[in-house]
Amino acid sequence: MRKVILSALGLIVIVLAVFVAKYIIDSNVKEKPENIQMEKPVMVYTVDNKTNSVQLSTNGTVMALNKFEIFAEVEGVFLKSSKNFRPGQYYKKGELLIQINDREFVANVQGVKSAFYSSLSSIMPDLRLDYTAIYPKWKAYLDEFSMNSATPKLPEFETDKERYFITGRNILSDYYSLKNLEERLSKFSLRAPFDGVLTEALVNEGTLVRPGQKLGEFVDPSVYELMIALKQDYIKYIDIGNKVEMRPLGEQETFEGEITRINAQIDQSSQSVQVFIRFQNEDAKEGMYLEAIIEANTIENSVQIPRELIVNKSKVYAVEDGLLKLIEVTPVHYNKEQVIVQGIPDGAKILSGVVPGAYSGMKVSVEKEESL
Repeated sequence: MRKVILSALGLIVIVLAVFVAKYIIDSNVKEKPENIQMEKPVMVYTVDNKTNSVQLSTNGTVMALNKFEIFAEVEGVFLKSSKNFRPGQYYKKGELLIQINDREFVANVQGVKSAFYSSLSSIMPDLRLDYTAIYPKWKAYLDEFSMNSATPKLPEFETDKERYFITGRNILSDYYSLKNLEERLSKFSLRAPFDGVLTEALVNEGTLVRPGQKLGEFVDPSVYELMIALKQDYIKYIDIGNKVEMRPLGEQETFEGEITRINAQIDQSSQSVQVFIRFQNEDAKEGMYLEAIIEANTIENSVQIPRELIVNKSKVYAVEDGLLKLIEVTPVHYNKEQVIVQGIPDGAKILSGVVPGAYSGMKVSVEKEESL
């Protein structure tokens, strides 16, 4: 009996242990909460397509519109200038920039001119006897001839007979040889072709200069050009005559220019096109950098949105029936902060800012709505 009782008690203890263990396990199981999706509040733009102007921004280098480098075409000693030949020196139009010693060359020209005068004088008796009709005009030419002034133009030939006679006496060859020397003599002095400033001076008075030697650089400080390089895709948005706002880098004050030239050639290395903007500004200097903001042509049926709203280069999030939805758009033009796009229907509501964790089908509620 004792063994039976002990066995029964052991069985009861085991059964109780099983029930207690099951109770403990069941009591530790937590109910899975119901998955409730919360609506995220967002702010949206209501799209109203319109015509948007393209604004291009870039930097460029200032160049003087009227500028030339001074090179010597003859040999001689640099004698003088009307002012000190130094960088920054201002010259008015017609003032002497450079005078090179020409005394030896002048003597040579005078010798050739004297020989030409003698040749003309030698044919006058023949003209008087055999060509009485043309003698008066050649006599008048000879009377007007001066050793101290430029050789006048020869009289016009009236007949072939006259031409043959004058040519046969070497008058034409002597005349053109003399005019060639006189033209070369004029290169010993150079005068300012316009009001301007000497920006570079490479010789001093007393320096021996040789043909082909660079002497300096002269610019007109009243009119400048800004040269910029634009991507070839942007050229279709601009035309000659477009207005341009410019300002020195880091400054706010602007002044206006105008596009005057567009290069027809594309730079192979950068795939860009040179555009030239003409302007006048007393504070501008050759070689300085300016920022140019071009008011280019317009894009119709488009809307301008912040660049960060573009998803995967060609999509934006729109709100439809309380859900986010990706719609296809066509970006037409990017600038620093904005992008002009086409393809969004009028009245569509697109996100006005980036929503962290956004995905297509996400539940949202419109908290604020603005027109775009």
